[in-house]
Amino acid sequence: MKNSEQSLSHPEKFKVDTSVMLEALDLSKRYEDGVLALDRLNLQVRSGQIFAMLGANGAGKTTTINLFLNYIDPTGGEARVNGITTHKNPLQAKSNLSYVSENVTLYPNFTALQNMDFFARIAGKNGLSYADYAEILNRVGLQTEAHHKKLKDFSKGMRQKCGIAIAIIKDAPAVLLDEPTAGLDPQAGREFIDLLSRLREEGKAVLMSTHDIFRAREIADEIGIMSAGRLVLQAGKDELAGEDLEKLYMEYMSGSKQN
Repeated sequence: MKNSEQSLSHPEKFKVDTSVMLEALDLSKRYEDGVLALDRLNLQVRSGQIFAMLGANGAGKTTTINLFLNYIDPTGGEARVNGITTHKNPLQAKSNLSYVSENVTLYPNFTALQNMDFFARIAGKNGLSYADYAEILNRVGLQTEAHHKKLKDFSKGMRQKCGIAIAIIKDAPAVLLDEPTAGLDPQAGREFIDLLSRLREEGKAVLMSTHDIFRAREIADEIGIMSAGRLVLQAGKDELAGEDLEKLYMEYMSGSKQN
């Protein structure tokens, strides 16, 4: 197991590793009110890998996602997408990203197919037919009878599926997910895990923030625990095989376990 006390102190460590799709290099964010939301984060997510970030509210998970999306600028270090520094070349970096938030924001008065068509065109995916969109919606588990329904009548799980379908149609090599399973019922949660498995099989790099310890353990190749803006633990699935992850998480959250 690794912790985040490793700091990149040598310039050569900022060289681009072309085998890494998502990378944080001493990534830090201090807000105007003085709060240090992220403290020298170092992590890598490779193609065909799912990395789950666990942590309480305020731990730095969403700040990390927002830095990769260039919604905010770092106060130190870099976030890179496919070797591109996000705050230096934001548009180029975003072209390699798909993003699904906890509360998917789509057009409520559009049908699922209309939303697919609208966002596909924005992503430059022209020439696709409604049959192409329907195939992807079926693939993510959205029932055929829902394809022509307006999203204002969708459950949260159905909206999440539509958001994932839009992320898939963009066909970006990296996918960012911010609390994607929050509020999902057990069936929708199960379907979502199956979908993540398919994204991994397709070679996507997936970075997911979540409170869901059990689903993270089930699906993630690498798990990180964040606390007070720091990645206090990082471990691979095999390393955690004999560990009680819930107990380990609670020990780090309570401060009883030091790194």
